[in-house]
Amino acid sequence: MHSKPDGVNVHCREHFISLFESFSLARHKYASACTLGWTSVVNCTGKCSVSTIIFHLKITVKVESDPDMKENINTMQVAEDNPGMEEKANQNGEELKGIKRGLPDTDEEMMDVSTLLQKGKSKRKKSKRARGPPMPKNALMQLNEIKPGLVFKLVTQEGPVHAPSFTVEVEVNGQTYQGVGRSKKLAKMTAAEVVLQSFVQHRNPSEVLRVVGQPVFNSDFTSDSFETPKTFSMFQNDKPNTPPPAPPPGMEYPPSPNGSRILAPPSGQLPADTTKNPIMMLNELKQGVKFEMISESGQSHAKNFIMAVSVDGQKFQGSARSKKLAKARAAQAALAALFNIAPAIAPGLQPIPSDGLQLHVPQVLADLVHSLVEGKFTDLTSGQSSHMARRKVAAGFVMTKGEGIEDAQVISISSGTKCINGEYMSDQGLAVNDSHAEIVSRRCLLRFLYSQLELVSQNEGEKSIFVPSSSGRGYTLQAGIQFHLYISTSPCGDARIFSPHEATGEDNPATDKHPNRKARGQLRTKIESGEGTIPVRSGPVIQTWDGVLQGERLLTMSCSDKLARWNVLGIQGSLLSHFVEPIYLNSVILGSLYHSDHLSRALYSRLGCLEELPATYRLNRPLLSGVSNTQSRMPGKAPNFSVNWALGDPELEVINATTGKQEGGQPSRLCKSALFAKFKELHGKLAGGAVTLASLPKTYAEAKTQAVDYNRAKVVMVKAFEKAGLGSWIKKPMEQDLFE
Repeated sequence: MHSKPDGVNVHCREHFISLFESFSLARHKYASACTLGWTSVVNCTGKCSVSTIIFHLKITVKVESDPDMKENINTMQVAEDNPGMEEKANQNGEELKGIKRGLPDTDEEMMDVSTLLQKGKSKRKKSKRARGPPMPKNALMQLNEIKPGLVFKLVTQEGPVHAPSFTVEVEVNGQTYQGVGRSKKLAKMTAAEVVLQSFVQHRNPSEVLRVVGQPVFNSDFTSDSFETPKTFSMFQNDKPNTPPPAPPPGMEYPPSPNGSRILAPPSGQLPADTTKNPIMMLNELKQGVKFEMISESGQSHAKNFIMAVSVDGQKFQGSARSKKLAKARAAQAALAALFNIAPAIAPGLQPIPSDGLQLHVPQVLADLVHSLVEGKFTDLTSGQSSHMARRKVAAGFVMTKGEGIEDAQVISISSGTKCINGEYMSDQGLAVNDSHAEIVSRRCLLRFLYSQLELVSQNEGEKSIFVPSSSGRGYTLQAGIQFHLYISTSPCGDARIFSPHEATGEDNPATDKHPNRKARGQLRTKIESGEGTIPVRSGPVIQTWDGVLQGERLLTMSCSDKLARWNVLGIQGSLLSHFVEPIYLNSVILGSLYHSDHLSRALYSRLGCLEELPATYRLNRPLLSGVSNTQSRMPGKAPNFSVNWALGDPELEVINATTGKQEGGQPSRLCKSALFAKFKELHGKLAGGAVTLASLPKTYAEAKTQAVDYNRAKVVMVKAFEKAGLGSWIKKPMEQDLFE
């Protein structure tokens, strides 16, 4: 600050000191204005009026914002207009009314005020510094540090006024890079990211680190790992020598050089918080890629689009019910194959491995089974009338042999969501009681198992999946044979009732927040001729034939409960247990509404209190998994029919879910009577040491009762449910099984 020259007017300085005190006491932000005002005073050779001082102060200060300052200025202006008043006050040693004075009049003390003022500025600068870790630099800042002076040029501006699209390019080392965004700033940011990501292509990783200003990685395993910028986070797990994962459903990879179609799982995943979709990421990694539509098929209510994208001479395909989703799946296939990038999975949506031999990568297997079943269903219904393709739930069984999944076969396909009406029950076993998709598909699987045993009876055992059991009683599956159940949505009952929506975040979490509630795990029954389930009544419930015919509701156990039974008794049922050892599922895969907590509880966790089971029986814990691309919800009313197909069948069969028979009234090939006929035929051919029955049972009920170990295991299962307080298992009227 300047010292006072000899000619300065002391009267002016006193006016300024009053103003200066008001400013410094009110707000430190007026310091620059006070300095400017003091400069005007010390440079004044004559009388400097208050108006002059105020003029200089108003240059940088809005006086109106400070009441005290405004009051002082008004008072000083009054004093200037009435000089006599000021002189009289000064003679009496009084201060002007309203002026807040307290600073000394000497220049030396004024200089001390200036020193304090400068210290205040320093403190203010320090207080404005951000606390905590420094904010990460964006791509544009990093690029500007690496290559300062780059010029970004606007290439094109497209789109409507409310949603414009800008394309910006920048030239770096003779190569041009482009970026697209909703604004010029975003377009420049995208172009900068593309430039930075191009550095990853350097052979020497240390070059990249030096370019982006990161320390060079030390190969010493004792050193701490360095943190890379977010721009390169997606490449940190990139391993070029690792084979890419198998394609998710609706995706197709080009054939590998060695001819194998089986690809290893991904070694890395996208960051969980990423907001970029696969199409955006692919465009950033490979500029200029173009998508083309390969085909469009299906009815108006169930369209299917196949989109393809070519990258580095390889073609990747994706199929979905919309073009946008098909493009995203094609892009995801390219990212997985070329960059080893796979989407992250929330904890509650991750696959739960089986407790047995796991021959396949869970997510790869799940996506393959999903693709095979959905593809087979489309093939079988594409040549039929449009109503045949209508369905709300589809299910199917897939069989694999050994570690390779290239020879996976679809064994059965079905659809359906309803049960028989009580008035149409058959005492001759001619009606199908439960037409839910997974139940119908399992009955189709039984027909396939009978056909495989027929090969053994015809001395063609080398073609069969069965081999003689080591115990000398019956048959068992060949080593490596596995069965996988796919359902397009979670099974009705305990698995679905508490998770009716996809897990999308806090509103619909992937994990169960209330696992100990009493309603969890309860046995439930399906609604007659309708959809949905209700809890079973407390205590034993006995259904009678005449009671149902007179209008009493026919109760059928839910699909969740039946799947839990299959994990104890096997999927072969009581009749086939005379010939083969228990056959358990190796995986249960859901196309939508997959919640690991609810599904695992419904299928086996609630049966943890099982007592000792007969030999060869156990509590099975199969692989549980969702799929990479969940199935879309099927809006509309559920059809009143069910379709079914098994390997070897010439065509689909349609069952009226209300009557349990075909539309013309003929019995279904899946009814109890048809399966019992196969059982009796096979019994005559496999008589001997391989059969557990001494003589052929006369009735269907006798055949079920004579499966001793199977029924013992069933009793243990029912007691486990009752012991856990989950309800009693409800049986159909016994008259249904008395036919011959």
